[in-house]
Amino acid sequence: MRFLQSLVLLLAGLTAAQAMAWGNHSLASYRAFENMPEVATASSVTVETLESFLHAEEYTLEALLASQEAWALANIEKYPPRPAALAFKADASNSDEARRSAFLRALRVAPDSKFALYFQADPWNPVGGAALPASLVSTLSDTVGTSYRWLALKPGDAVAALTVLASATDEADFGLDANLWEDNPSDWARSYGFGPQPYGNPALLAASQAPFHMAFLHEGQLISLGAPSLKRSLVVLRSHQYTTLAALAFRTGHAYWGWRFAGLSLHYLQELTQPYNAALAPAESSLKLWSAQAFALSGIPGMKNELIQLQANRRLVLNKYQAELLQRAASNRQETALEKALHTMDKDRTYPDWNERYLRDVVSLQASRAATGLAQALVAALPAAYVSDASYDFATRETGVSLLGELPKRDTPERLRLDSSLAELMGNFGAHSRNALRGILRASDPF
Repeated sequence: MRFLQSLVLLLAGLTAAQAMAWGNHSLASYRAFENMPEVATASSVTVETLESFLHAEEYTLEALLASQEAWALANIEKYPPRPAALAFKADASNSDEARRSAFLRALRVAPDSKFALYFQADPWNPVGGAALPASLVSTLSDTVGTSYRWLALKPGDAVAALTVLASATDEADFGLDANLWEDNPSDWARSYGFGPQPYGNPALLAASQAPFHMAFLHEGQLISLGAPSLKRSLVVLRSHQYTTLAALAFRTGHAYWGWRFAGLSLHYLQELTQPYNAALAPAESSLKLWSAQAFALSGIPGMKNELIQLQANRRLVLNKYQAELLQRAASNRQETALEKALHTMDKDRTYPDWNERYLRDVVSLQASRAATGLAQALVAALPAAYVSDASYDFATRETGVSLLGELPKRDTPERLRLDSSLAELMGNFGAHSRNALRGILRASDPF
């Protein structure tokens, strides 16, 4: 099993080093929630700092964070317990800075996380104003791109619930989950108790986030036996933490943080709607993985290297294609099949109500089952250089590539099949996000 494990972990690690699923989540989230009555008719909320919320609710937060830890111990497989020293303790004599630090460490997120007061404007309804520098919003130097433009908020401002929610669905990619494993290069990693990074290169900042954003929960027995550390995903932990924080914030009258924590929780669910975040090597058999590693151990690594490069390229190409379609539709103010799929709520009630198993039993399972067909559609529709040529490294050339600009003007059957698959995924993205939000809002009702 050891020789398979090294291939599986290398595949997962290389995938982890790439951009997170779906790129900028706010683009799709605006469309998914703008027609949902609970969001569309919600009152504007008053902006408040994280420090203000923590000061007002530190005693209820102490109880909530303790209950989160108890829940994780009982419900998450291979969960690494939080060190007792990190438990959040209410103390009215603490400074705002000390209380904030204690809260972030109790959640076991990066203590330098910004939690800035900001929003991302809906690209269908652009607004003016000076953009905030990335360094004020994210701790990651590579949080850049044409789809990112952050505008400042200040305490006391009134802002639409949709704006807060959609903006926050992208916030988990701003460094909150970076460098948290004991073998990562950070001052706090060893104190957090997560243990060594289960897969990916621990020296790479982007790769360190992956076990919080991916979950290979439905791989075959051969893969699971060969690489048991793949089960060490903490997506469900993050979802539960922010879901319960959102409900508490709503119940205690902090609507701004209710919507913002809700958006943060939804990020992790949305990550798992992307098949490459739920299936390790779509369209590749366990036998092929075994064979590739066997050849590599015999001194013939070509098959293994090609497999890894193609999986990485296809994942990035899918993300870029989806982002370009949404951005073009927004620029042209044109509702395409993707926007219609995100809008429609017909699918919402075809799934169970939100529950503690929803991420595993509904979202992840559905995405993993869709992975093979999606991979085949991707390969058939998009330029072969990007999805079928293992000598091409898409990551190093992505910024200079316009997929929409290179595709034929006339739709081909292959392109129509890919677009249909992508619309199906966006429909899942919207339906699952709304179902999760309904669950949060139900939990927010004290009666």
